Amino acid sequence: MSTSSPASDPAESGPVPFASPCAASGPAHVEVPVAYDGLLLAGFGGPEGQDDVIPFLRNVTRGRGIPDERLEEVAHHYRHFGGVSPINAQNRALKAALEAELDRRGIDLPVYWGNRNWSPYLEDAVQEAAEAGDTALLALATSAYSSFSSCRQYREDFARVLTDTGLGDRVTIDKIRQFFDHPGFVQPFIDGVESAVRRFVVDEGVDPRKVHVLFSTHSIPTADAQRSGPRDIDFGDGGAYAAQHLAVAEVVMDAVARAVTGAEETPWELVYQSRSGPPTQPWLEPDVCDVISALPSRGAEAVVIVPLGFVSDHMEVLWDLDTEAMEAAEEAGLRAVRSQTPGVDPAYVSGLVDLVEERLAGTKKGDRPHATPLGPWFDVCRPGCCENVRAGFKPAAAGIAP
Repeated sequence: MSTSSPASDPAESGPVPFASPCAASGPAHVEVPVAYDGLLLAGFGGPEGQDDVIPFLRNVTRGRGIPDERLEEVAHHYRHFGGVSPINAQNRALKAALEAELDRRGIDLPVYWGNRNWSPYLEDAVQEAAEAGDTALLALATSAYSSFSSCRQYREDFARVLTDTGLGDRVTIDKIRQFFDHPGFVQPFIDGVESAVRRFVVDEGVDPRKVHVLFSTHSIPTADAQRSGPRDIDFGDGGAYAAQHLAVAEVVMDAVARAVTGAEETPWELVYQSRSGPPTQPWLEPDVCDVISALPSRGAEAVVIVPLGFVSDHMEVLWDLDTEAMEAAEEAGLRAVRSQTPGVDPAYVSGLVDLVEERLAGTKKGDRPHATPLGPWFDVCRPGCCENVRAGFKPAAAGIAP
């Protein structure tokens, strides 16, 4: 259990509500040790049967007034796989892998798993931790990049859960930094892309200039992308969200170029998938399938599809990439392979526990590993970070208000 106790009122703890005493004042990087009681593994959640699909999608779209008829248009992705999203099974495997690595290192830190949109819910996990006397929690969200949906929305859910359960005066929740460029997250992508490029260039003799690498991530509204990351840093048109992906893709391709002869000539680009907004609303482009369809006119013979924005093979990977994107490649007459996600790769799991130890030890910013010039990212999100244009700012943990 923690040797420090939460403030009696989150509003009195400083500019960062629901934070540990060491993070409450809002330092960009917490460089003093914190005695956390437990690790909160925060997932997105997914249905585990046909009867779960529509209720799950109602949870995902809550507050947006989307009728069930429109939800059913998305539901067929899940129904194609028996109504079961793989994401809960993947998080069970990740939880077990984290527990094993923590145990291997002699770190006595229980792992509590809760989802934003399906059982087990975050409320259940936080209440379970509190009942066990574990009130100083360090959250690990299963999303590596900065945006409203991949960071701030988790932080808002932490604040909502602590408020709704009445635990805000007993439980604190800090959050590990966005880990898009931690070497443990990046290495599985390097391994996967290197293997795919080597297969085409070395084993099959394809000219490396005719192998195109497409780094794919979830599209988000352009207005949200522009507001991703701290507002006082200019990241370009796509905000921190696009800048982070581009920076990681460059690291991956530099490593592949060193490993595979000729790969320095292999073209690559960042593409987007899984758009769900109305046609009138600008979202990040280009779409992965549109790019694949145009590749033959650019001289391509093979394509490597890299799920750079995803930590595991969940529904957007299985449907949008393994189904739709691979069908687009077949129609275009391209050889195609989809590279791996981190999943429970040992490098990834070890890297996540490194990030936990970083906060337990209060590691100095200069000693924190990062693969791009954008890192190491912030422990405590900065003011105005990752605003939701449609809903504005809601109370959020692990960041300076608003």
